[in-house]
Amino acid sequence: MFALIRRFGGGKAAHAGHGASTLAGEGLVLPRPLRKPARVLGRIFAGDVTPPRFAATVLSAVYLSAAGVYGMAMGGHTDAVVQALTARSGFAIEDVRMAGNKETSEIDVLDKLQLNGWTSLIGFNAEEARQRIAELPWVEKASVRKIYPDAIEVTIVEKKPLAIWQHGRELSLIGADGQRIVPLRSERYATLPLFIGEGANERASQFSAEIAKSLGLASRVKAFIRVADRRWDLRLENGVTVKLPEHGEVAAIQELVALDAEQGILSRDLDAVDMRLDDRIVVKLTPEAAVRRAAALTEQKRKASRPGNPT
Repeated sequence: MFALIRRFGGGKAAHAGHGASTLAGEGLVLPRPLRKPARVLGRIFAGDVTPPRFAATVLSAVYLSAAGVYGMAMGGHTDAVVQALTARSGFAIEDVRMAGNKETSEIDVLDKLQLNGWTSLIGFNAEEARQRIAELPWVEKASVRKIYPDAIEVTIVEKKPLAIWQHGRELSLIGADGQRIVPLRSERYATLPLFIGEGANERASQFSAEIAKSLGLASRVKAFIRVADRRWDLRLENGVTVKLPEHGEVAAIQELVALDAEQGILSRDLDAVDMRLDDRIVVKLTPEAAVRRAAALTEQKRKASRPGNPT
């Protein structure tokens, strides 16, 4: 098999096809979509086409623009350019709406948004701003929403303090997860339960829930003291210290509540109630009560030693 090649003759047909056949090469037939561009190039090379008056200027502008875009992309300045252009086109952020922040300062939130007065809403990254706001101490979670053309809405859910934790000399507010929120600076939270000692913060939520089941005892506890991160002492509001065992603390609490209901032991002049032994409860009198008890015993012995008293 062989291909039939149409050759142009003379006259106008030959002149019209001269540029195309020259570019295409002798004996080569170009595909139909390329024939017209080939004829145009042929006329340009043959000098038959005169370029527009400002063609060089336009081509230079196109070249410089392309070079600028390329340099902007390679240099990482695309976002800055987009910010500048869109901000001056009516999309500069002018309004920031906040909700849910009671302990979190609006100044701190604005600082995390990183607005400069000409920040464009189009180029503003709401997710990155949300992550920065979530790093603030009181913030449990946050959302940042863009409202076109020029507003941002920030919604904050703050942490709820569970207790006060004393670690060394420092007092801090802690959440239900035991994590430190902020140092205690306000008297508004002075009524929260106080947990003292290493490891007390991590067990505060669970242990306070167990104590809360015994209403008569929970309202009288002033401080929960973690001893060597092994067991608990309860400091009551009247100064009595209840020493709970390392194991079986829940059962010990129930026994203490029952004993107090029968004998009012926690209302007596005691310094401590020691429940660490399995077979007994040891009570320690206050110094004043010990003096009174010693005096009472002495008087009782003196009366017993009088002549005529039955022995």
